[in-house]
Amino acid sequence: MTNEHDIRVQVHTAYVAEQSETEAHRYVFSYTVTIVNQGSRPAQLVSRHWIVTDADGNEQEVRGEGVVGEQPTLRPGEGFRYTSGAVLETPVGSMRGSYQLIDDQGRQFDTPIAPFTLAVPGAIH
Repeated sequence: MTNEHDIRVQVHTAYVAEQSETEAHRYVFSYTVTIVNQGSRPAQLVSRHWIVTDADGNEQEVRGEGVVGEQPTLRPGEGFRYTSGAVLETPVGSMRGSYQLIDDQGRQFDTPIAPFTLAVPGAIH
């Protein structure tokens, strides 16, 4: 039986060297998120919650409506992809969080986003 709320999230990250300033402890990363509705009901992504952690354990919380200015509605089988960015003071860090969605019956639910690593190439051995 298909779960009516089955949202899959995949993330790919990249270090953005041309926007980073290592002497100033500014490390810029991009992340591309693919969200796919594998459930049986349409769902609209209404908000996001991120926790960004650097290598020193400093955390930033980010909450906001939608993603990249959009609140996409995904019918079963549909996907949405976007790219955004994060700035850290250390060459390694991580992000985790959740998306808040509403299905076509007005029920709200959360989809967790598993932790993923942001790292300058060669920083992790």
